[in-house]
Amino acid sequence: MELRPRQAARDAWRVGVLFSRSGPMAITESEHFFGTALAIEEFNRAGGILGREIEVIAYDPRSLPEIYRKMADRLLTDDGVSVIFGGSTSAERKAVLPAIERRNGLLWYPSLYEGFEYSPNVIYTGACPNQNSFPLAEYIVRKYGPRVYLIGSDYIYPRESNRIMRDLVESYAGQVAGEQYVPMEASDAELTRALELIRIRSPDVVFSTIVGRTAQRFYRLYAQRGFDPARLPIASLTMAEGELHEIGSEFCVGHLTAASYFGSLESESNKRFKSAFARAYGADQPVSMWSASAYAQVKLFAKALAQAGSLDTQRLVDAALGHSLDAPEGPVQIDADNNHVWLTPRIGRVRADGEFDIVWESKGPIKPDPYLSVSPIGGRWLTQEAATA
Repeated sequence: MELRPRQAARDAWRVGVLFSRSGPMAITESEHFFGTALAIEEFNRAGGILGREIEVIAYDPRSLPEIYRKMADRLLTDDGVSVIFGGSTSAERKAVLPAIERRNGLLWYPSLYEGFEYSPNVIYTGACPNQNSFPLAEYIVRKYGPRVYLIGSDYIYPRESNRIMRDLVESYAGQVAGEQYVPMEASDAELTRALELIRIRSPDVVFSTIVGRTAQRFYRLYAQRGFDPARLPIASLTMAEGELHEIGSEFCVGHLTAASYFGSLESESNKRFKSAFARAYGADQPVSMWSASAYAQVKLFAKALAQAGSLDTQRLVDAALGHSLDAPEGPVQIDADNNHVWLTPRIGRVRADGEFDIVWESKGPIKPDPYLSVSPIGGRWLTQEAATA
């Protein structure tokens, strides 16, 4: 399924889609694109919103923040768009934010991120740290041991996420066994040196915020260099089914991911999503948090648009706040205080078929707290719901 620019129709709702189909983030952002395209096509087949189809102008920013910036400007000016679905990394979001705010557009951002941001021109539908890092920190320290090694790609999201993880690990009487960063496109030699440093420090668990193609190579090298996930797993916030498929699940069995969505979730809403996704893209195309979150945010947008009857940013945001949805991951709701979304935290462990066994989940959705203003450091998350072995 493809979204293609077409001749504008007077009665169409025109929106922009900015996800990379190439470059180091191609797998993750293609999944964002697939989820977005699926939801829009579903609405258009059903007659659109308020009887008007959604018209899409889509570009491929090639995983480059500077191209994101240029294409956001183009959408908001030349293409006459005010609503954009797009961005995966924080570097990309930061690149488009000035254009969005300057021209009073509205960005729907479906990716987890490091928190500590609010814009009235953004709806943040991915997890913030209290919805993924908090339970993961307790889980890895209590289940695997106190010595945690931090490694990430060298940009804002990994550095901020690792800063938060350091505080969390120490709050559970753990310690950071080491911390290092590698280039976004690190070579195998650079990753091998990083792995040797990990071996020297001998931690109990590795918390990785390496992203994109480099993450895929890091996981493969991890196995090839003899690291055993049963003894020393990698814990991540970003490693999902699509990348596992690309890496080879045999290299990843036993590693951990904290996310609000896994394809293995048993629910009617997820079964419907997976069936529709398979019809659109084939049964071999994995679903993941990336496609599910992008799909859900279009559904939330449509609810807001049906209420507002307009793409005017202020009217649309006012209509969106408080809206809820039975999403593939379960109940979600846009928080009226901060434009983020209530989500259900979960932790999954990779199994041999490239899916995840869910080893822990909260009893229900958690209020987003992007500034960590009320979430207790060192709080006991695992007691919310019994964790499995």
